[in-house]
This record gives sequence, C-alpha cells and structure tokens, in this order.
Amino acid sequence: MFSHHIQYNKTPTNKDKMNRKQLFKLHSWAALFAMIPILIISITGSIIVFKPEIDSWLMPENAQLSGSASQRKDYDTLLQSIYQQLPEYEMGTWEVFDDKQTSDAIYVIKSGTFDWYKVYLNPYTGQTLSEPVPLNHYLTDWLVELHYTFLLHESGIMLGFIFALIFLFLGISGLIIYRKFWQRFFTLRWDKQLAVFFSDFHKMVGVISAPVLVILAFTGGYWNMATFLHEMEDAEQHRTYTLNERRYDNGVSFERLSKDALERIENFNITYVVFPYEPDHEISFYGSVPTGNPLMSDYTSGATYNRLTGDFVAKWDIREQGLGTKTLDSFRALHFGTFAGMTSRILWCVLGAAPVFLSITGFYLWYQRRRKRQQSRKNRTGKQLPIGSEAHGTA
Repeated sequence: MFSHHIQYNKTPTNKDKMNRKQLFKLHSWAALFAMIPILIISITGSIIVFKPEIDSWLMPENAQLSGSASQRKDYDTLLQSIYQQLPEYEMGTWEVFDDKQTSDAIYVIKSGTFDWYKVYLNPYTGQTLSEPVPLNHYLTDWLVELHYTFLLHESGIMLGFIFALIFLFLGISGLIIYRKFWQRFFTLRWDKQLAVFFSDFHKMVGVISAPVLVILAFTGGYWNMATFLHEMEDAEQHRTYTLNERRYDNGVSFERLSKDALERIENFNITYVVFPYEPDHEISFYGSVPTGNPLMSDYTSGATYNRLTGDFVAKWDIREQGLGTKTLDSFRALHFGTFAGMTSRILWCVLGAAPVFLSITGFYLWYQRRRKRQQSRKNRTGKQLPIGSEAHGTA
C-alpha cells in the first residue's frame, strides 16, 4: 500500500508529459481553426444578452410603451384589431408582455407564402407599432441570427453546432492543460517579455471564464442540434407548404382558451401563444409558474387546445415534471445568464466575451512559437550544410 501511494504521488512521467503536449497541440489547432466563428459567436452573444435594453434604446417608438391603459385588451379584441390592420397576414406566434412598458411582438406569415415577419403591438390599445419586417430586419434580431446560424440558415445551424462542440472542447481541454492554475493564478509577470505576460494573461482569463464558456457551448450546441433536427424533419413540408387560409376556426375564442389555461394551471402567467400555422399544429399557450428555482424559464408550462373546436387537449406544469425536463428548461437561463438578474447578465456578458482576449493572446503565442521553431530549423540547417555550398557564399 505504501509503495502504491508513492507511485500515485510521483512526478509526472514522460507519458503524462507527452499526453499533455498532444492535448496542447489539439487545443491550439482547434482554436486556430475555429477562431473567427468563435469570435463571432462570443461577440454577438455578449451583445444580445442585453437585447431588450438595446431594442428600447434604438427604437423606443416600437419596443417601448408610454401612457398605457391599466390593463391589456382581451385576446379576441386584439386579434380582430391585428387582422384589420394586417389583412394580408396570418398569425404565427405571439410574444406576450404585461408590464405596461414592453410592447408585444407578434410574428405573422404573409398569406400564400411561408414567409415570416415581425410586428410590434401595443396590447393596451390594439394598435400595431411597426410595419411587418423580415425576422432579421432589426439590428439585435440580425445579431441573433448571426449568432446561431452565421446567416446561412439550416446549414448555418449545423455549423453553429460544430463550432459549439469545438468551443466546448477548448474550454474543457484548457482546464485540463492548466489544471494546476491555482499555483500562480493571479500572477501577471509585467516585467517580462510580452509573450510571458500574454501567457499569464491567457491562462488567467481562460481559467476564470472556462466554466461559463463550457455552459454556453453546451447549451448553445444542444439548441442548434435540436433546431437542426426539427428543421430537417419539417424540410419537405416547408418546401411545399404555404399558408393560404386560417388554420383555426374563426369561432374559437382565444380569450376563453387563455382563461381556461389560467384556471387549469395554478398561478399561470401567459408569455407566449403559438397558432396552428402548420397543418399538424394546435393552439398552445406557454408561460411561467412560480417555482422558487431561478433557473426555470418563462416558458416552463402551458396548455394546448384543438384548433377547430377549442377543446382542451393537454397541459404541462414544470412543477410536476421530472429532473430531465427541468434540466432542459434551465438551459435558457444558463445560456443568457438571466438567473440572477442584472448581476448574472453582466457577468455572462463579460465572461462570454473572453474568447476575444483569448484569441488575441493565443494567436500571438502560437505565432511566436512557430517563428522560433522556424528560426531553430533554419539554424540547424545552416550548421549542417557542407563547406563550399551556396549557404557559405560559394558556387
């Protein structure tokens, strides 16, 4: 037992050093290969953490409300007003807010097509606040699309998944490579060469940000893969399907359905409505319930109704779900850093931008190592050349 203990605590073997060296090479080449995409993902992600605030600042006439009435108009009145103002469009989904400050966002489909548009709505007056525009028309919406598709649609979603895997590998491998970081964690050798300072800075920023970057990579990769599989499943339908008529019966009262959902789910707060914009879709209300868990999203629970009769179909309550469902729902708060209010959002914004500094320092260190290796090979070659060769000035 004593000899085994000595074996366990001995200094790293040559094999350990070789494994660490190989992992370091993989880490470096993966970072070089994915540097530009990861920079795009990290920069856009850090910006859209504050998407609501940016929207309110850039377009207050659309995203913000002022002097609103005491309560929202009922769903049936609002739908009638929307269809009167947008007669050439059908409802797709509806993002609901009831804070008297934030406009609703409705996502509509142009009749005879499957082209989606976004419109801002004042739910206290029923007036639309903007014209229908493509989903990536506004700056922050364009940044969201760039963030997870690189503006390449379905193929971009898969690329995003691939680069998320690389991002995940970089975070985990970095922690393994610098697993003894605590020995000189906050050491920055300012008085040494730039390469030494960059090396210290790279390790420090990498270790501090790695846990958050791993979370961002894992949750983002999951969403991209889930979205890609969904898109592939519906690809044939999307190529041939156009919305030529309303997919729910005009006699269905959305106000009645919303009240029914509020009664069926205790303390339910509606945040999102999905219309039957595809043949196999029903009417669904999504929302939040009080759980005491800050990681639960605003879309944890809901109820579904038949699109033709309005009959109740099913409900789901996150408080009654298992650990797997709750874990998947937590991905939203973990990805956007909303679980601790403004504090966590600022932290996620700063640490999410860490790849910018890691890329600069990492690329510089890689370039310096490459330059030294080339110089070393050149020196060795010069020493090995025979006397009388061109390298020694003779023909």
